[in-house]
Amino acid sequence: MAEDLLLIEGTKEEQYKALLPQIEALLTGEDDLTANLANISAALKQQFNWLWVGFYLVKNEELVLAPFQGPIACTRIKKGRGVCGASWEKEAVIIVPDVEQFPGHIACSSLSKSEIVLPLFSNGKVIGVLDVDSTHLNTFDATDEYYLKQIIALLQL
Repeated sequence: MAEDLLLIEGTKEEQYKALLPQIEALLTGEDDLTANLANISAALKQQFNWLWVGFYLVKNEELVLAPFQGPIACTRIKKGRGVCGASWEKEAVIIVPDVEQFPGHIACSSLSKSEIVLPLFSNGKVIGVLDVDSTHLNTFDATDEYYLKQIIALLQL
């Protein structure tokens, strides 16, 4: 069955509010994590046209590339390295207005200018991260954090 995403223009908040129920509908009745991560990545990329949207999952004490949309990416990231590894280690959302100013930033793409990374929790433990990169400085803020957390919650990990 083909799925179509209704893309809307408007404020960032209006876009998230229109996208949330659509992502929820995509995930309803589907328990395959890979499929759900893939659809979330695609929906966010389509709606916001960010440079890179995707997931890394913890495997053997590394973050390993999982479903994503965008240019090729780093395959493995150690705990504490770069923004993704720091989010995993700190178990916290990290918003980076300018990646050039983040100590130890891993430049998977020279086009990336700002980034937000949110940890994925299951039973109180970080099992992965959602990573989003933009070609513009200062793209991400508390609004993104708020709605991306809601989207992650739909996964029911």
